[in-house]
Amino acid sequence: MKIHPLITTSAALADLCSRLAKSDFVCVDTEFMRENTFWPELCLIQIANDEEAAAVDPLARDLDMKPLMDLLVNNEDVLKIFHAGGQDVEIIYNITGKTPHPIFDTQIAMMAVSQSEQIGYSNLVESWLGTVVDKGARFTDWSRRPLTERQIDYAIGDVTYLSTIFPKLLKRLIKTGRGAWLNIEMEKLADPANYRNDPNQAWQRIKASGRNPAMLGRLKALAHWRELEAQDKNIPRGRIARDETVADIASHPPKVQADLAKVRGLSAGWKDNEIGRRMMAALDNAKPMTDAELPPRTPRGAPLGKEGALVADLLKLLLKIRSREIDAAARLLARSEDLELLAAGVRELPLLQGWRYEQFGKDALDLVEGKMAFAVVNGRLKMTHVDDADVAEAAASDTASDDAVLDDSGPDDSMPDAVTD
Repeated sequence: MKIHPLITTSAALADLCSRLAKSDFVCVDTEFMRENTFWPELCLIQIANDEEAAAVDPLARDLDMKPLMDLLVNNEDVLKIFHAGGQDVEIIYNITGKTPHPIFDTQIAMMAVSQSEQIGYSNLVESWLGTVVDKGARFTDWSRRPLTERQIDYAIGDVTYLSTIFPKLLKRLIKTGRGAWLNIEMEKLADPANYRNDPNQAWQRIKASGRNPAMLGRLKALAHWRELEAQDKNIPRGRIARDETVADIASHPPKVQADLAKVRGLSAGWKDNEIGRRMMAALDNAKPMTDAELPPRTPRGAPLGKEGALVADLLKLLLKIRSREIDAAARLLARSEDLELLAAGVRELPLLQGWRYEQFGKDALDLVEGKMAFAVVNGRLKMTHVDDADVAEAAASDTASDDAVLDDSGPDDSMPDAVTD
């Protein structure tokens, strides 16, 4: 594979993108800094196909990034390959207002062909290529110039290895017939709604208990205010106020600005400074959420109780067994919270639809309906189906047992004889 020197000129970048636009796929990775800023600062973009690779310096003076962004977000003929690409996609969205498409994430794909939940890049490379990745430049200041040769080599390795692994991974997906499993997951990754920064929706990132309209209205107003403050100063949200502090103020709003000095997580200066004044103004202008704005209630069945909790535990055991049997990540098949909802009687769940139903959901449903049992075969735990006749017999036995408890025809020594005088 040809490795180009660091690209710092518009002409070199345009030439590279012209060639890559004829590829079936390109592998993409980014290096960025965001510890001290609201917006991630893009410091390097690495890109490769199966023939050539390069690192592009977006901080280079007068570099026109348009050819590269066009390739990533406007060229539908080239598949864009990432590994754990959520943050990379976010950066590209911030620059262009669009997400790369079509898209393929090797971390997600590994969940369909192995039990790996969130395999890291170095482990991916070692498992597929037997190569140990040098992590020496992993924690580095990518914004400093000039970049060292070691930094550039490390960064380019993130796409050169990926360009070798992707065809192998694709072959395995085709061989197992599991490529279709990933379509929905990849579309989720490419959905612009995941990366759109709407201050009016910022409250949804903050954990707050309850559905009180007044409290949620204050939470929404405070989150909106914090978002604008952080964007204006280009600092992380937490530098303005932590999530827990915002949620606490929404639940227990101070009556006057001086009370802010008593709030855990805020400095005493908030009692009379400008930012404290703006926070109080946001609170004063907060309005209770309307019914249409309130978050939807989490679907619930009957309360789980002790027996239901045991059923949920059995479903989780079933999930582990099926994950092992088909060599796929349990997380791809079903979420723990969905298993609890299934045990509680909810039936409108992703695990009961499409390929998930065929691979796991059908057996999970059989388990909660008494048609599935566990057995130990040759020292290994396996699932076995129960005949309908056995299910009916067990149900009849339980009913008879319940009736016996309710209808005891023997003498009742606990009650005195009737008083007649």
